[in-house]
Amino acid sequence: MSDSSLLLSREGVFPLASGNTGFAFSGTIQGEGKLAGMPSLFVRLQGCNLRCVWMSADGVPCLCDTAHSSFGPGNPHRSSVDQVFTLLSDNMGSMRSVVITGGEPLLQATPLSVLIDRCLGKGWHVTVETNGTLFDEDVARKASLLSISPKLLSSVPVPSKLSALSMEPSDASSRHEVLISDVSPVVRLVCASREAGNDVQLKFVVSSPDDEKEILSRYAAPLSLLAPSDVLVMPMGATPDEIAAHAMIAVQMCIRNGWRYSPRLHVDLWGNKEGV
Repeated sequence: MSDSSLLLSREGVFPLASGNTGFAFSGTIQGEGKLAGMPSLFVRLQGCNLRCVWMSADGVPCLCDTAHSSFGPGNPHRSSVDQVFTLLSDNMGSMRSVVITGGEPLLQATPLSVLIDRCLGKGWHVTVETNGTLFDEDVARKASLLSISPKLLSSVPVPSKLSALSMEPSDASSRHEVLISDVSPVVRLVCASREAGNDVQLKFVVSSPDDEKEILSRYAAPLSLLAPSDVLVMPMGATPDEIAAHAMIAVQMCIRNGWRYSPRLHVDLWGNKEGV
């Protein structure tokens, strides 16, 4: 991986003017997490080391909502850090928030760190979203908000789920459960971010009441380092109906533990639409 280039998904820097939001100007709002509602531009990187497949309330397997940037092929393209930064600069307008997501951004940690430096130099707030299976100290210490989304056992792509989706097992799907079982990268990410004086959040996607026990037991170590308000719970789903089916499960977990409920505002506003 070149220090000066990034592999972007087909959205790349988004949404730009006349893009999928339908606006005549660039920008959207952050739909999830602590900064839900914040005007932002997004950078989506290609490639992920996980292969998430959930099961919806009606028993239908549900892929990651950005499967094209994780499972591929997704028509990725390579751009230099300079090109990405220029595109951001030309389209930020009055916004001051950049969200770097994926896929899994830490697979491209070296050029990502360079981009973060450039963005921070402009005084922008930078959120980096990661699944918590990888650790990079530079990125963890630089991101204004490190958004860690550990994947629960409900995301494991077991053969029955893959078969229902007409998908074949792969090296990545076979490693999925092993990767998410190691919580040490999450702990290291939280510690590095906090030591640098930056903000951090743990954001869990839930689809079953059983997920609460797993969060409390498997993630006891990182939870002990954070305030309850740093822990967010989001209902699984890529459509309004799917989210509604799991929303009360998430709400009850939040009330019992003092955690925050995370909406998915972009789905509320635009539905299951890419690049918004």
